[in-house]
Amino acid sequence: VSLVSKDSSMLDGLEDASIEMDEAKARLHEIIISNAKAKNTNGSVEFPWMVDGAGLPPNASELLPKMATLTKQVTAQVKLLAEGEDEKLALTSSFSRYDQAKALGKTTIDAARIAAGLPCGSESFLLMFARWKKLERDLYNERKDRFDITQIPDVYDSCKYDLVHNAHLNLKGLEELYKVAQLLADGVIPNEYGINPKQKLKIGSKIARRLMGKVLIDLRNTREEAICVADPKFTEDEALFLPTKEVEHQQKIQVRNEDGRRSSTTSEKSMDQEDEDDRETKYRLDPKYANVKTPDRHVRTRLYFTSESHIHSLMNVLRYCNLDESLHGEDSLVCQSTLDRLHRTRELDYMSNIVLRMFENTEVPLEDEKRFRIEMTFSRGADLSPLEDKTSETSSLLQEHTLPIMGPERLQEVGSCLTLDKFEKMVRPFAMPPEDFPPATPQALGYFSKGAGVLERLASFWPFHKGAANGKITEKAANCQK
Repeated sequence: VSLVSKDSSMLDGLEDASIEMDEAKARLHEIIISNAKAKNTNGSVEFPWMVDGAGLPPNASELLPKMATLTKQVTAQVKLLAEGEDEKLALTSSFSRYDQAKALGKTTIDAARIAAGLPCGSESFLLMFARWKKLERDLYNERKDRFDITQIPDVYDSCKYDLVHNAHLNLKGLEELYKVAQLLADGVIPNEYGINPKQKLKIGSKIARRLMGKVLIDLRNTREEAICVADPKFTEDEALFLPTKEVEHQQKIQVRNEDGRRSSTTSEKSMDQEDEDDRETKYRLDPKYANVKTPDRHVRTRLYFTSESHIHSLMNVLRYCNLDESLHGEDSLVCQSTLDRLHRTRELDYMSNIVLRMFENTEVPLEDEKRFRIEMTFSRGADLSPLEDKTSETSSLLQEHTLPIMGPERLQEVGSCLTLDKFEKMVRPFAMPPEDFPPATPQALGYFSKGAGVLERLASFWPFHKGAANGKITEKAANCQK
């Protein structure tokens, strides 16, 4: 709890990429409406994800009118239910008309509401109708005879929500609308962040620039902390990436376990116990909340809870960073088999995540680049169709109005070795440099607190690409969750 840091600026970046995203959406609209197929999308293409508009269904122009018609049909049904809502509530006096606070506080499904034929959770029929009416109106402008393809993801999400939570309402055409919306959304959503890999990389580096910079700083902090532990002679001046207070505290901890790692006990106490306790609060688990065997150990895990746009952007930088001119000739950080799988996995649903794990091989010399390596995995989150076979294991989950979280999938080949140095080199041009971050605050773990002197040494120690566009940088070892 004491280590939680709220930084809303980490969610910034969309406005920086607004021009490129508008260009991508305009090109996407052109491909769909003109019934143009993505270039070279026949079966002989070796890398199908490299073409413009990859993933769009070939009959997208026919699916759009069908989607608008089905949306209108579902909206009309919900309207009739909304008109009869007062009668249902009158017959079922135990229900209030709309109690959002009460509904959001529940941890179980309200079976009584469902049995009474009312919407699940906090939504009334009136609000449900307003939701669908807005989708109907925004998707297709009858007066201008124009479709807004940016509404496709919203229609898809609304269908999925109602199939999971309001299947008992038996809305005719909802399942068919979901199938149509899914086909279109699978093509539209990934292409909103770039119509081809190079544009995806450009947009991704602008949206996730700050997040990636913080990730890289924390990776380097962790590495330097490990080096301090492995080599007691390692001085404060050498630990360029450690915050001042953490470096000072680290040098007081010289006791190690049998495997050479730091133990949970300290060999000496600060003269100023109050200051020492304050540092522990900032850099260590609070034993009042940490249900672990060694609550006073330093925290090496970072969890970033972010948005869908940042997850897409982060993933695009990871898989396409090698396309940058400054990295010409380098292979992608993501292996070919995973690139193909990601091409076919277009939705990043709730709880989707990217995990970067850093490992230290203590048998390797400190100066060897193989001492630290990175392992990357990702999960699509709750990416399961509510129309899955009802006889499967997912049947019980759907009855509970929940969807399972997909397990982690590797982004690299088994047995491959991605060193931290190689990782930094590949993603450094696309992230915010450390010197551009604001001054340290008590809760901002990993931010620098030593002033210009450290930043000058840092710049010389960590040479940035002078020719990199927009002055970008890299990523981190942790869990980025949507």
